[in-house]
Amino acid sequence: MPYFSSDNQYDLALFFDLFPDMMCIAGNDGYFKKINPAFTNTLGYSSEELLSKPINSFIYPDDQNHTLKVLGLIEEYSPVLNFENRYIAKSGEIIWLVWTSIKIECEGLVFATAKDITYRKKLEEYHRIALIINKQPENISSVKAEHPVSIYDNLSPADQRWLDELEKLIRKYTGKVEVTIGLLSYELAVSERQLYRRIKSITGITPNKYIRIIKLQIAHEAIKTGKYRTVNEISYAAGFETPAYFNKLFKEVYNLNVLELL
Repeated sequence: MPYFSSDNQYDLALFFDLFPDMMCIAGNDGYFKKINPAFTNTLGYSSEELLSKPINSFIYPDDQNHTLKVLGLIEEYSPVLNFENRYIAKSGEIIWLVWTSIKIECEGLVFATAKDITYRKKLEEYHRIALIINKQPENISSVKAEHPVSIYDNLSPADQRWLDELEKLIRKYTGKVEVTIGLLSYELAVSERQLYRRIKSITGITPNKYIRIIKLQIAHEAIKTGKYRTVNEISYAAGFETPAYFNKLFKEVYNLNVLELL
């Protein structure tokens, strides 16, 4: 029976289009055959772009081989559950997805759904860095025990948008003026107490730690541009007061020496 045939009792095509998570049908040739609007909304490509290029061309390079191995399992008609990999959005952003897939043998097609877990991964990374900053001999599993699943898996779209705006604000002022909770609360028109509580409730991290984490990410991105030649330049561009502290913190978090990257 062809997928989405006119004989279907229910309007599966409408369900497919309205489903909030990403849904797709892929062929043995490595191309998408059908995608729902959530796919284009999440990755930023048009339907034409996604359907006209090999699936592998959208997958983050480091994840391509592993993804091919998992596809081999699907070829053996074994359902794949909770498989995680990274895609590259049209904007260049790395999108983390968790997949559930199964092959329909008679059609030679793979049916799959994916959920965007980028924010969950981002928050896990924030906590990893926060623990290093704190010099605590804990690991991410202990943090998850302290901060229930809600922080990682049930982050609302409103909270995601709010965190996006907060990060943009931190990036706007980093390297220009000292980024403090007072400055952020003024820009967001909330009290410092309200801002502290909201950041802590969403991320499980205090505002000052959150600011330092964003600054470290800015530094890491700045190094990748190749525009900077000294630790001092990177340190000040990322808003750290002293190059020595920045260099030490960067080494602890990324296990890399800044000088080796310049």
